[in-house]
Amino acid sequence: MTEKIQTLRDSALFRWIALLLLAFAMFCSYIFMDILSPIQALMQSERGWDPTAFGTMQGSETFLNVFVFFLIFAGIILDKMGVRFTAVLSGAVMLVGAVIKWYAVTDSFTDSSLHTWFTNNLNYIPGFDELGVSPFYRGMPASAKLAAIGFMVFGCGVEMAGITVSRGIVKWFKGREMALAMGSEMALARLGVATCMIFSPFFAKLGGDIDVARSVAFGVVLLCIALIMFIVYFFMDKKLDAQTGEAEEKDDPFKISDIGTILKSGGFWLVALLCVLYYSAIFPFQKYAVNMLECNLTLTPGTGFWASETVTIVQYLIMLVVAIGSFASNFSKNTTAKYGLMGLAIVALISYCYMGYMRGSAESVFAVFPLLAVAITPILGNYVDHKGKAASMLMIGSLLLIVCHLTFAFVLPMFRESAIGGTIVAYVTILVLGASFSLVPAALWPSVPKLVDQKVIGSAYSLIFWIQNIGLWLFPMLIGKVLANTNEGVANPLEYDYTWPLVMLACLGIAALILGFVLKAWDKKKGLGLEEPNIKD
Repeated sequence: MTEKIQTLRDSALFRWIALLLLAFAMFCSYIFMDILSPIQALMQSERGWDPTAFGTMQGSETFLNVFVFFLIFAGIILDKMGVRFTAVLSGAVMLVGAVIKWYAVTDSFTDSSLHTWFTNNLNYIPGFDELGVSPFYRGMPASAKLAAIGFMVFGCGVEMAGITVSRGIVKWFKGREMALAMGSEMALARLGVATCMIFSPFFAKLGGDIDVARSVAFGVVLLCIALIMFIVYFFMDKKLDAQTGEAEEKDDPFKISDIGTILKSGGFWLVALLCVLYYSAIFPFQKYAVNMLECNLTLTPGTGFWASETVTIVQYLIMLVVAIGSFASNFSKNTTAKYGLMGLAIVALISYCYMGYMRGSAESVFAVFPLLAVAITPILGNYVDHKGKAASMLMIGSLLLIVCHLTFAFVLPMFRESAIGGTIVAYVTILVLGASFSLVPAALWPSVPKLVDQKVIGSAYSLIFWIQNIGLWLFPMLIGKVLANTNEGVANPLEYDYTWPLVMLACLGIAALILGFVLKAWDKKKGLGLEEPNIKD
């Protein structure tokens, strides 16, 4: 049967080009999202950010989304103005917030009168302080306060971009390989986590002169590229609408009653709550993961070649071989090529892990986080498209999440005195955790269009993201507070005990697993179709 191509959307090439533009923009935003995570110890020594300050600043990313309901407005903007306008707007907002955060950690800000103003102000926010949800506190470093403001603005843009990209993929892939597309987008985006873990410390320590502002500047440059990607997508999407005659921003105008319709769906609430539990156990953990490894692994910094800046570039190139080889192997129809690519990826992964061990670098150890996910996400997405079982896959992901966090909490510390043993346990656990994370985009996000009407998909995604953002605001701060309270008197950030923060995150996984069982039962009772394939033919 010959595929009849009438529009850009009917062409597999142009569909995937559109996806690549959106995915690369999210790749850049994911790098900036965690740009300070691998240099937490440096932020404490260079800018005086203790765990409470670091956690409060990291949690500020979602503050405006949660408490000013920006994500709700973002969904309304998306439904009324369409994907392309909202994509460019989100890119611009991210860039503005990133520039503010960059300035906050520069020496120029430290030496300015603005630094004095932030030191003496924003120590009490009426209303928010009484509720215990203020993004600032008395004694919080001035640089952390301004960085928090920038991160809030960036957070508005990145979450708007998230719902826009999800809606864009639905627009281009509905009725086609949608789960594969969403999974592939997240696979590329999560390579941003690995890129951040490797290059943030690289730029901070470049030339032997420590400057944390260089790391943030690296992220700002990438967000400029992300904005360009969204602008290119703008014209491509406009061409599609011209071909189809669609006027997304005029058809089916948004009504407040639409939100009520969405909120009345029991299936929607189950998916939303499962999302907030699952993501709260992953994203906040990423912000502390490098320091957690530094506290639990015996790492000896490499010398000679292993301490050079060249090894960082080489290791990243090997990582790209792992990602590209494993991802491409899923699409090769030639058996020899398929297993050849898979074998190349495995050899490259082993080489990467060896280099991370020789470098004695916790950030390069954690950078393997997305690599297994890149390999299996297309498999999972393709399976959901053709076989279904989305709810079941979410349950498996929750179970793996529990096992991984408990391993970090209780098993990894047992190998503290064994450099090789501890590193192996860390690598395996991190890879499995990344794999469990790949189950969410492949299974959860493609399920949303099955729960709500087409015209309010943007609002549905924004509501889910808003609920998710409550957890992403709360848990970085909770981790920081639990860490500080369970490590009183510990001045060295490389000697923290992470047991209780990790147990807390494992409990989120347990709650997500329970909800997974409920969701599967609800799907069977109501016939939502979550266990059914996306492609019916």
